[in-house]
Amino acid sequence: MNRNAGLTRLGTDKIRRQVMFEAFLTSDTLTDAAKAALGGLTIGMCFGFAAQRSDFCLRAATVEFWSGQIAERFLVWLLVFGTALASVQILFAAGILPAAEIRQLANPGSLSGAVIGGSLFGAGMVLAGGCASRLLVLSATGNLRALVSGLLLTVIAQAALTGALSPLREMLGRLWVIGPNARNMALHLPAHAALLAGLAMMGAAILIGMRQRVAKAKLCFAAVVGLTVAMGWAFTASLAAYAFDPVAVESISFTGPSADTLMALINRPDLPLNFGIGLVPGVFAGSALSALLAGQLKVQVFSAETGMARYLAGAVMMGFGGMLAGGCAVGAGVTGGSVLSLTAWTALFAMWISAGIAHFARSARLRRSRCTHLIVHRVFR
Repeated sequence: MNRNAGLTRLGTDKIRRQVMFEAFLTSDTLTDAAKAALGGLTIGMCFGFAAQRSDFCLRAATVEFWSGQIAERFLVWLLVFGTALASVQILFAAGILPAAEIRQLANPGSLSGAVIGGSLFGAGMVLAGGCASRLLVLSATGNLRALVSGLLLTVIAQAALTGALSPLREMLGRLWVIGPNARNMALHLPAHAALLAGLAMMGAAILIGMRQRVAKAKLCFAAVVGLTVAMGWAFTASLAAYAFDPVAVESISFTGPSADTLMALINRPDLPLNFGIGLVPGVFAGSALSALLAGQLKVQVFSAETGMARYLAGAVMMGFGGMLAGGCAVGAGVTGGSVLSLTAWTALFAMWISAGIAHFARSARLRRSRCTHLIVHRVFR
């Protein structure tokens, strides 16, 4: 009896939450743009909090992988990607997420942009110490190196979108363009193949993580990061279905939204509200809150040991590369990858390859530098 009562209560609570969500979507109190921004802010806070707690970072994952390690950072990334892929495929199967309204699937895409842009982005994140999302998360914890790099990345991204670098971006993007049918990988894969692949990635990451004694909390927060990608898709798709004004069906990305947010703050007294405008400050706030609660707020600056030039060079490469590739390590790599966009998967693959090359090149340079320093020290001591 108690069990049946509990199940009934859970069902009632679920219906109540659904009714409240639909009431929010159909309310006239807020504009559709304000609803999108509020949703972006909320989902962004969840992402920022969980990303800070899980140490989610594609750069760190690629460094571990190319160093021959299947360790904590790689497992966290694998769990994030697997969770995002599986949960988004469930949204497709449930009819919540319409493929026809997703920009990465419904429009032509650039494979040349994915290859070139992804390669620039991957090498840039190794130099800058993190991808666009990681720089934003670290900035909120007091890392001024990440803040400066992130701001430069954003300026270059805007220049690549509408400024002096936009002709070069458009020229490179036109080298190899594919249509929507070729871009949508789901049309060429067996049914449920992506869902099973996502579940397999999740299972492998959890099992290996448990065997290596990765903290359970870290794995849980990694899964939350992946779920926020599905939350973004589900929220914007639901809002678009009810909205009077057009609302883009999108999810978490950072290169474009960061540029839009910065330019809006600089050029306009009022913010043009949308999902991305809410997302960026939400991620910052969520990461800051997480670091504050964990006692991890700490000011970090450039020094002789860290250098500065490589951070700035990496930020420039990521800003242009992210815009050319159609997104950052999260926007193209995880968000675009979760909907099976071929250009997103190509960009992600290019990021992994170029990050490995940049890591090996930087490691070799550091070894040569240490060797030279040792020789000089022994000769002139």
